[in-house]
Amino acid sequence: MAEYHFTTPISEEQVKLLKIGDILFISGTVLSLRDAGHRRALEYLNKGKPLPVNFSGMALYHVGPVVKREGDRWRVLSAGPTTSARLEMYEAEFIEKTGVRVIIGKGGMGSKTTEACRRFGAVYTIFTGGAGALAAKSIEEVERVEWLDLGIPEALWVMRVREFGPLTVVIDSNGENFYDNVKKEVEKNLKKAYSIIGLSQNEEGMQAEK
Repeated sequence: MAEYHFTTPISEEQVKLLKIGDILFISGTVLSLRDAGHRRALEYLNKGKPLPVNFSGMALYHVGPVVKREGDRWRVLSAGPTTSARLEMYEAEFIEKTGVRVIIGKGGMGSKTTEACRRFGAVYTIFTGGAGALAAKSIEEVERVEWLDLGIPEALWVMRVREFGPLTVVIDSNGENFYDNVKKEVEKNLKKAYSIIGLSQNEEGMQAEK
């Protein structure tokens, strides 16, 4: 396990250094999108319309920040990650069409995102759930916000951060997926356990039902 400190924009060469289990801290620009924001961004791209910000080389955070308006500025009070699995339907296409390098979220993502990370040089990382106040401490300024008509949680927030993290790499640019690896290891060990006690997996399931 290694620790890295990157500043956006992040290059493909930098991303290829990252392996599952590595720790990453990001400075520079972090952009946020959730469900509605992903849908709108892909609609724009598929219609040939430019996005309001350039995602190439950037970090995308699955977050609906808690913010406070202070005069003509916004201050982020909390920025805990939202569950990323529900964005699986969008992420592969988004990675391909925008050139985003680092996805930040919570929990795992699936095979389509994993393959897109491998093909287009990106990684998926996780930030600790329930630590929204910690995340907010790393956000120096909200530089701008787009698509507020979608609502504050779903808007596109452009945030300047310093040493945002720690982020743990769980999908790397080689197509390694930490959660998939754990699942395979558990299944392999279950087969060994069933063999030792003289049961098949089907028999174990039938006994559990009883």
